[in-house]
Amino acid sequence: MKRILMISTGGTIASVTGNNGLTPHLSSHELLECVPELKDICDIDVIELFKLDSTNIGPYHWVKMTETIRDHYQDYDGFVITHGTDTMAYSAAALSYMIQNTDKPIVLTGSQKSIYNRDTDARNNMIRSFIYASDDLSWGVHIVFDNKVILGTRAKKDRSKSFNAFRSINYPETASFIDYKLVHFIHRPAGTEPVRFYTELNPNIFVLKLVPGMSGEIFRYICGHYKGLIIEGFGSGGLPNTDDSLLEGLKQFLAEDGIAVFSTQVENEGSDLSVYEVGRIAQSLPGVVEGKDMTAEAIITKLMWALGQTDDVETCKQMFIRPVQFDRLFV
Repeated sequence: MKRILMISTGGTIASVTGNNGLTPHLSSHELLECVPELKDICDIDVIELFKLDSTNIGPYHWVKMTETIRDHYQDYDGFVITHGTDTMAYSAAALSYMIQNTDKPIVLTGSQKSIYNRDTDARNNMIRSFIYASDDLSWGVHIVFDNKVILGTRAKKDRSKSFNAFRSINYPETASFIDYKLVHFIHRPAGTEPVRFYTELNPNIFVLKLVPGMSGEIFRYICGHYKGLIIEGFGSGGLPNTDDSLLEGLKQFLAEDGIAVFSTQVENEGSDLSVYEVGRIAQSLPGVVEGKDMTAEAIITKLMWALGQTDDVETCKQMFIRPVQFDRLFV
C-alpha cells in the first residue's frame, strides 16, 4: 500500500460548535477515526501542524507546510493537507510555487460542514483525496473537493455554503471522480526537473481593486510602503485616464523600484492590456507585468514568491511570467 502523510491545519472539517461559533478543535487522529474506510486505501501517518480557522492562515503557515513536506518528502508517496475552505485556494496556489516539479501528489481538501455533522461532505472529500494521493498517475499540487480534482494554480472558491464550493478557472479539471472511480483527464507532464522547494516569501504587496471614480490619492499610502502592487481593473484591464492622478501615482510607485501586476475583476478569460488605450498606457510603463488568465489567488501568491527570491524588478517580472504548473496560458 502507498504511504501517505496527512497534515492537518484545522478548518471547518475539524470544527466543533463553541460559545462563539465553529472553532477548529478536532485532532488529526479524531478526523481519521471518523473515516475508517481510509485504512483500506493506504497507510497513513499524521502530523498536526495547526488548529486554525483558515481565515488566519497566511505566508508563515505556507512556509511551515512547505518545510513539513520537504522534510518528509522521501518518506511518503503523497501528502494530504486538511484545510479550511476560505483560504484553501490561496494555500494551494502558494504551495504550487513553493514546491515545484513535484511528481508526488500534494492534495488539499476540507469540507463545508464539520466532519461531526450527519450531512457533512467531509467524508466524501477525505476518501477521494486519499484515493487520489494513492494513485500512480496522480501528481502536483491539487485541490480535491466534491469529486473534482483542480490544479492548485487554477482553483477558486465560488460558493460560501454549497458542497460544490470550488471550480477551476480558465483551465480544465485535471481529473474527476465517478463515485469512487478516479478518471484522469490531464496526465503528469513528461520530463520535469527534480522537485524544488522554496521557503522565502515577501508578503509586502498591496491589492488595489479599482472602483469607478477612484482617486490617485491612494498612492500616497502605497508608495514607500509596498514593493508589489496588484491592480484589479475592469474588463480587459487598464487604468482610468480621465483623471491623471492614478497614472501619476502609479508612475511614482514604479519609480521607487516597485512592480505592478495588472489583472481584471472578471474571473473568466483574463486580462489583455493591448486591447484598449487605457490598457496600452499602463502596459507601456516599466515595471508593469500582466496577470493574463491567472486567478487572483495565483497572482497574489506568485508575486509573493517571486519577490521572495529577488529584489530586482526585471528578474521578478521574468519569474512572474514564466508558467508554473499551468498557472497561465498566455505570456
